Amino acid sequence: MILGIDIGGSGIKGAPVYLARGAFAADRHRVETPQPATVKHVVAAVAETAAVFGAADRVGITFPGVVLGGVVRTAANMDPSWLDAPAEKLFAEALGCPVAVLNDADAAGVAEVTYGAGRDHAGVVVMLTFGTGIGSAVFVNGHLVPNTEFGHVHLHGGDAEDYASDRARQEHDLSWADWAKRVHHYLKHMEMLLNPDLFIIGGGVSKKSDNFLPLIDIRTPIVPAALRNDAGIIGAALSAHRLPLALPGRA
Repeated sequence: MILGIDIGGSGIKGAPVYLARGAFAADRHRVETPQPATVKHVVAAVAETAAVFGAADRVGITFPGVVLGGVVRTAANMDPSWLDAPAEKLFAEALGCPVAVLNDADAAGVAEVTYGAGRDHAGVVVMLTFGTGIGSAVFVNGHLVPNTEFGHVHLHGGDAEDYASDRARQEHDLSWADWAKRVHHYLKHMEMLLNPDLFIIGGGVSKKSDNFLPLIDIRTPIVPAALRNDAGIIGAALSAHRLPLALPGRA
């Protein structure tokens, strides 16, 4: 069994994944992200989530930050204890199997490019996830450019995610139309930086895309994620599947 687990700012979700179709093999299980989201508490919550499904052969885990060689380098929406934490090693020890840890938006993008809205799409494809923050994944002819973190580009006096994330929409009680204006400004900025061939919009708001995507008028084609908010779990599982067979977690 290959398990995918998606760590978010508000929730930790997991499910076994049927990789031939890019679909869940059982119902998703979700727990609240511990507060504070320290290394110890989150590792325990991930182990609790994984235990629901029994022993796994491999587990893929997303993290909302930059992950290099299995080590967390940024953690904007998590506890500072995560900085430089050897996440891959810690999770492998807690779960007792090989583990792959990668940026959450990168995982979602991997799933969309493999199974969803970006499948067989040439050129530059940019996946953007709108939730507690804004995640980004950039692909060039299907190849991932990891850890781009374009939610933190400077926009309107601060981080773009403080202006245009779904969290900002809720905190400022914005209508869909007013929030769409903010997303429009952000996407125009991303167009200027990357000149992509396609934007894919993911995260929790993707299932409500009819409320805001028709209000956005940009040059680049823009589509909702086909896998909606399940993309992170599916992409994490696929990344775990691609691990070298003997890898028990990086040292």
